[in-house]
Amino acid sequence: MSKKTIAVVFGGVSSEHDVSKVSAETVIKNLNPEKYTILPVYITKDGAWKLYEGPIEAINGGHWDQYAPTCVISPDREHKGLLRIVGDKLKVIPVDLVYLVLHGANGEDGTIQGLLELAGLPYIGCGVLSSAVSMNKAYTKIVVEKLGIAQAPYTIAYKYQIEKDVNEVMDTVEKACKYPVFVKPACAGSSVGISKAHNRDELVDALWLACEHDKTIVIEQGITGRELECAVLGNTPDIEASTVGEILAADEFYSYDAKYNNAESKTVLPADIPEKKREEIRAAAIEIFKALDGMGLSRVDFFLEKKTNKVIFNEINTLPGFTPISMYPMLFEHAGYSTEELVDKIVELGLKRYEN
Repeated sequence: MSKKTIAVVFGGVSSEHDVSKVSAETVIKNLNPEKYTILPVYITKDGAWKLYEGPIEAINGGHWDQYAPTCVISPDREHKGLLRIVGDKLKVIPVDLVYLVLHGANGEDGTIQGLLELAGLPYIGCGVLSSAVSMNKAYTKIVVEKLGIAQAPYTIAYKYQIEKDVNEVMDTVEKACKYPVFVKPACAGSSVGISKAHNRDELVDALWLACEHDKTIVIEQGITGRELECAVLGNTPDIEASTVGEILAADEFYSYDAKYNNAESKTVLPADIPEKKREEIRAAAIEIFKALDGMGLSRVDFFLEKKTNKVIFNEINTLPGFTPISMYPMLFEHAGYSTEELVDKIVELGLKRYEN
């Protein structure tokens, strides 16, 4: 059987650019070179597309992108692949599948998925609508609300409202939620731009910070409880859920810094919770994934509220990290998948998704 050519797209114009590079290194190292020809395609922070031709271990080092050839995905379905451009020379490189390792804006929000649909190229993960809705915490909440799955009390504010009258926005927040509250940019990932506000003075700062990252802001009442995560794998309707893992954040909440820079943050696999709660979370993760028309992979996050022992949905991540400390591959490793087997399964699901 001939080898499949896979373009691994990483980097991107996103606050999660650097995390994406680490994830890409893991994915590329675990794509079997006997089965796949691998083309690493790097998108710089400024949005330039480059074909990486160096050793995988050097992805995070130096300024190699200044010398790498331009390489873009062609939206023309006759090409079915990449255009490698050096000077006035152009070469078409056919591609069988695009493996997206882009986190956050322009990567898991439906934008690049739309380009790939135009190009007629199979790709891993969720489609345009599913990616866009799942990336936007405000719209995700609206969908999950219809399922009857518990969520924290919340409200939505917009940048223009905050700029017009921040006090009126804070009044609305205080009517909908009790302190402390979490203030989140609707479309940022990896906890970027998120703050915890304990009072009105902290709330105003949190709102302005969130506005630096998005025009839509979600404000949620804080939940006192355990932070739990469940990974899902498959194409709707055939979905499998991992065990449930627990996050023990070193910070007051699982911020970007606590996630990636604080060695005191810990993960527990499996979470020490009753089997009945574990199954409730696994079932809810699959139900949410299906309701959002999920494909391929996602990580679904919950709280187990301390006072009520109630399972409360937090958020979904449709292109979860694949760094050495990322929960998604660890959850499926516990289920018996090596990282190589997991990456291979995700490729298989991407190809099947396009066939359907």
